Amino acid sequence: MSDLRDPDHALIARTIRERLTEFDDDYWLACDRDHRFPWEFFNAMAADGWVGIAAPEEYGGGGQGVTEAAILMREVAASGAAMNGCTALHMNVFGLQPVIKYGNDRLKETFLPRAAAGDLHVAFAVTEPDAGTDTSRITTRAVRDGDGWRITGQKIWTSKALESSVALMLARTSPAPDDPARRFDGLSLFLIDLDPEHVDIRPIPKTGRNAVATCETFYDDLPVEGWRLVGEEGKGFKHILSGLNPERVLIAAEAVGIGQAAVRRATEYAKVRRVFDRPIGSNQALSHPLADAYARLEAAWEMTLIAATKYDSGQSCGAEANIAKYLAADAGYQAADRAMQTHGGLGYAQEYHVERYWREARIMRLAPVSQEMSLNFIAQQVLGLPRSY
Repeated sequence: MSDLRDPDHALIARTIRERLTEFDDDYWLACDRDHRFPWEFFNAMAADGWVGIAAPEEYGGGGQGVTEAAILMREVAASGAAMNGCTALHMNVFGLQPVIKYGNDRLKETFLPRAAAGDLHVAFAVTEPDAGTDTSRITTRAVRDGDGWRITGQKIWTSKALESSVALMLARTSPAPDDPARRFDGLSLFLIDLDPEHVDIRPIPKTGRNAVATCETFYDDLPVEGWRLVGEEGKGFKHILSGLNPERVLIAAEAVGIGQAAVRRATEYAKVRRVFDRPIGSNQALSHPLADAYARLEAAWEMTLIAATKYDSGQSCGAEANIAKYLAADAGYQAADRAMQTHGGLGYAQEYHVERYWREARIMRLAPVSQEMSLNFIAQQVLGLPRSY
């Protein structure tokens, strides 16, 4: 991967890369195989201050932007941690952006310092089984109870719920208006406690990224204090939008990192594996796909940096963030798939690690937004084409 042009950014990348040598592919293989949260990794990153890299300095963070966070996440993924490592950090690194932008002082003072220090783990509770991409159809309800609320409903794909004590939740506080243009009105954002007396957490068996559980969560009359409302009542969807573009940028960086790890492994193997008395890397049927994968990763990373820079400078970056996520998700998965092909049958063996990259790269094309929805955004918002849904 080409060097970062900014000396400070290059220093961040190099420092993280050196730190992560302690957590090699075998460490991540064991965590994934045993479904064990990578506590040693998380605690090391927290102790070094990386978990709070993008939190405001006044709350104990590093005060950096999404660009620096993207560099961090790319290096974590590229180290071999892939999504197991990135998901362990993601919500702490940038997931509380809506709280930073819209939260009241009590929310910020209570939770941001702990999240920046790594003492607080946070989950994200938005998606529902019958809503999916159409967030306007959320049915989890928050009902007024004195000065607070009572929440009842169900969420799905709540990553890190087992380790987290709080979750950023979107719930409906009033019925959706009849006007389709206002269908997101009435959704409110809360930072809730995952109180085991009112919350049932059930891990979902899944293909990959098994070191970090993704869960169904069921909420039964969960009490929520009034000050835990983030921003304005009924404007929760608007508030979470502030975190969607940074999320796409970070996901793009992570996808590039996985692809980078895959190309590195495949290249090393292609240099030493000999068939018909020569290294298999001398065959263009293998070398060209790897070169193509490298080129696509380079392009996706440049687009990621463009989107991150625009966000950090306060410019609109919806198009760039969606393009970066789209290109990087495809490039990362393609690189992992070509690494599998380069290894031949041994690509299926866990000891070579590329099968884990392959499994973890696949999710990037589905979440947090599908490739098709990214294309919908580009078609409608950039090209001006009519909506199809």
